[in-house]
Amino acid sequence: MQKEKIDDLLCKVEKPGQYLGSEINSIHKVVNDDTIRYCTCFPDIYEIGMSHLGTQILYHLINTIEDVFCERVFAPASDLEKLMREKKLALFALESRDVLKNFDFLGFTLQYELSYTNILNMLDLAGVPIYSSDRSEKDPLVIVGGPCAYNCEPIADFVDIVILGEAEEVIVEVLEIYKNHKRRGYSKQKFLEKIASFKGVYIPSFYEVDYFSDGKIEKVYSVNEHAPNVVNKRIIVDLENVFYPDKLIVPYVNIVHNRVMLEIFRGCSRGCRFCQAGMIYRPVREKSVDRLCELAGKLLSSTGYEEISLSSLSSSDYTSLQELVSKLIENHEEDRVGISLPSLRLDNITFEIIKEIQKVRKTGLTFAPEAGSQRLRDVINKGVTEEDLIDAVRNAFELGWSTVKLYFMIGLPTESMEDVEAIRDLGFKVAAEYRKVDKEKRGKGLKVTLSASTFIPKPFTPFQWEAQDDMDKTVQKQQLLKQLINHRHITFNYHDVKTSFLEGVFARGDRKLAKVIEAAVKKGCKFDGWREHFDFEKWMDAFEESKIDPAFYIRQREYSESLPWDHIDIGVSKEFLRRENERAKKEQITPDCRELCSACGITADYKGGDC
Repeated sequence: MQKEKIDDLLCKVEKPGQYLGSEINSIHKVVNDDTIRYCTCFPDIYEIGMSHLGTQILYHLINTIEDVFCERVFAPASDLEKLMREKKLALFALESRDVLKNFDFLGFTLQYELSYTNILNMLDLAGVPIYSSDRSEKDPLVIVGGPCAYNCEPIADFVDIVILGEAEEVIVEVLEIYKNHKRRGYSKQKFLEKIASFKGVYIPSFYEVDYFSDGKIEKVYSVNEHAPNVVNKRIIVDLENVFYPDKLIVPYVNIVHNRVMLEIFRGCSRGCRFCQAGMIYRPVREKSVDRLCELAGKLLSSTGYEEISLSSLSSSDYTSLQELVSKLIENHEEDRVGISLPSLRLDNITFEIIKEIQKVRKTGLTFAPEAGSQRLRDVINKGVTEEDLIDAVRNAFELGWSTVKLYFMIGLPTESMEDVEAIRDLGFKVAAEYRKVDKEKRGKGLKVTLSASTFIPKPFTPFQWEAQDDMDKTVQKQQLLKQLINHRHITFNYHDVKTSFLEGVFARGDRKLAKVIEAAVKKGCKFDGWREHFDFEKWMDAFEESKIDPAFYIRQREYSESLPWDHIDIGVSKEFLRRENERAKKEQITPDCRELCSACGITADYKGGDC
């Protein structure tokens, strides 16, 4: 009856194609009593979730395991959710249309702090208790992973298992243990105790937090003999041979990234002090050109896509990028397959590669100076100069490009109003460089986009102790730039100050915030990253009812203070992060790890990287 009723509902909603579950390369298995059922859950709409590479990797990987069936679910759009609640229908997995309550595991991806309300809303819609302590032996185990999992304390009370680091190996190990336990007679407690010692597995219920009277943390400690006091992340040492799908699910509807995503390496050696990904994904590990060309051929053949996106934190840092791009173009030029490089460095972009790419298809170029002034770029250890930017855009304009996007942050540590104004100055210099290029060479219709996000101090970065600008200060800087940037060829975009404020609160939050999230969900908060759904007043009411001051979490912190995530070890030492914070105050650059080791600590326990 559930399946029939769902079919009826899909005739009444916008974009029903996102709920069908029968797309090209989707997987369908027969479910029996021995089948372990895993649902990969993305706490946002289908168009966003189906563009997430990690979801595709885990879906296809888990489905290679015998007696395990992995399905998918995404946060239903408002129109479908409304109908489901009216008809009292539970949230269902796409492939089988079965309700999530019947699954063994619900695996959520934590990409963004403002998706936490969607997780609770999805659990509620599925009829699964939101608190892990309220779930019975028959309820699914809620498992989370992704970048926000490194400080999942604000949602720790809602989850059973946290995967810290890269999941390809550890998720298989966890499922194999679960299989054995289920055959012998399942006990949730014994199962969790068995996997608690696995590298990369964190069981929040096995830890408690003590607080001082001022609300700061005294300590986080294990209360179960099977759980270590410090949990280490998991990495894939051999990236060359790790599982990577040779098929991707091809949606019926348009999604954000409709293309082949080819992961060329993991990690980053640059050491930007604001960048969490650059720290948590260390060390650098690359795939070979031959392996990547083999995967590209299979993925293009199995999907029919006409574009390859070379995915990494900094694509132009790939050692053999010139060779890779040349081979991909040689192999697929006849099919008019385009290649995109989504993350380019200003100081090492090779325009020979850009020339190769534009033979097939020309797209806009995106660069991230991050700060307008050289002084502030040195503070954040960006390692690029104004000359790097001007040289890059000049070359681009001479090759016929006319669309350039520049990404900046406002609110960085030590930032002055002069640093903010320098964003405008840099944008104007880029526009002026276009006019210097011969009209015969440059493309028509110059378009420069300056985008300014709000700096948010993230855990496991050298700036994890820094204060975040309050909303009034952020608005002041945004309005200053809005007034200063008056140029017909330059567009200025900036992030919503209220969502950035909340992101900062939850990025460095602790377990006390669980009751705030619960209260916000009860008030109807969800899709908080979407402007049309976000309701800041409801959030402020939730904080007030919970007797929690959100400003407490965006304040400056002392080196001596215990941080909510101090029981997590990412391999980069806290001492290194402190040293980098001090070097930032002195405006000192730290060299690229490939040039000189800065003793971050990653090589102590994690072998296989390029350090």
